[in-house]
Amino acid sequence: MSEIANQSSPASARPRRDPRADLCRGLALWMIVVDHTPGNWLSGLTIKNFTLSDATEVFVLLAGYAAAFAYAGQADRQGWAPAAAALVRRVSKLYVAHIFLLVVFTAQVGFSAATLDRAIYLDELALDPFAEQPYRTLLEALLLRFQPAFLDILPLYIVLLTMLIPGLVMRPWPWLMLGLSLTLWLGARALGVNFPRWQEGGWFFNPLAWQVLFVLGFLLGQSVRGAPSIALPPRSGWSTGAALLLLGLGLAAMFASDRPGMMEGWPLWVPGFLAGIDKTSLHPLRLASIIALAYLVAAYVPREGRFLRSVWMEPFAMMGRHSLPVFCFGILLSFLARLMLEAGDGWAMQVAVNMLCLCALILVGWVAEWSRGTMRPREPALPAATVLSAPLEAR
Repeated sequence: MSEIANQSSPASARPRRDPRADLCRGLALWMIVVDHTPGNWLSGLTIKNFTLSDATEVFVLLAGYAAAFAYAGQADRQGWAPAAAALVRRVSKLYVAHIFLLVVFTAQVGFSAATLDRAIYLDELALDPFAEQPYRTLLEALLLRFQPAFLDILPLYIVLLTMLIPGLVMRPWPWLMLGLSLTLWLGARALGVNFPRWQEGGWFFNPLAWQVLFVLGFLLGQSVRGAPSIALPPRSGWSTGAALLLLGLGLAAMFASDRPGMMEGWPLWVPGFLAGIDKTSLHPLRLASIIALAYLVAAYVPREGRFLRSVWMEPFAMMGRHSLPVFCFGILLSFLARLMLEAGDGWAMQVAVNMLCLCALILVGWVAEWSRGTMRPREPALPAATVLSAPLEAR
């Protein structure tokens, strides 16, 4: 971390993308498709099997990190109003993308359910209200109160970016921002406060809790770009050991919870504690897990490492640079992959499905890269001392 801080650029400069962030985001996009495909053998190798966090935590942390460059940087250069306007435009784009994805996904699943006579698809993906109350369901979807399975990530981003509009005013006071964020997170967990969801409880990803991870990413970005922030911990044996210990304990807990026989004779509170590591309100261990993982990547993966720009990594980095279209297309791909694996799940089909999904995601990233290059001139390369990752939100 100290290495990153030493390479930070002045807050007023326009820093370059951080290839590590693009690569991590691209890998997470692929993992989302794999994890959302029932019966996919490759899902046993994704990040959710080795840490208490998963691809969602990766995205939210990187979203906050990039927002510091994309919007706080603009606020420093042009003032709060232009940055707030840019955030409003981005939120509007995400909202339109979410509604478009919901319509196409509903049509895809509904047509498959009718053609294959498998109404269970509608029930499993929480789309059955469209059959029962189509007009009311559409209205609730427009209000973000109806969120089918797999379509609850973009609404979370929309709310987080909306909360950043007034949050930009607090950027000169990082400790105040962090204190308010932690208070909101702890309060949401303690009081069970959440955004309302039509027909059932609250949002699966509680924005009042998940904002703390976004804020931590934002403060990390502020520190890297040389703006007022909280000092990053220096790389040391103690901090590295603590991060590895935390991740190791999390791995052991997951291993034990998946094998109930191993927990015989343990105190009764242990299984209950492990079962209570919730995702909705971002359990402290999930938060600590992604922070530990981010620390190790930031401290030990060099930003200018050759492998980050190798021919093998570039496709994933390209996907990460165009997260929004890749994410949306990936949701549709995951259901198509499910249909294919239900037709046959042998080794040949497993390989074919995963290669098809990966190649399709890379193609979407390539088309987005090509389109972006034809619509505007490529910016000149900046000095290596500058840094950036631009998010799902920055495009």
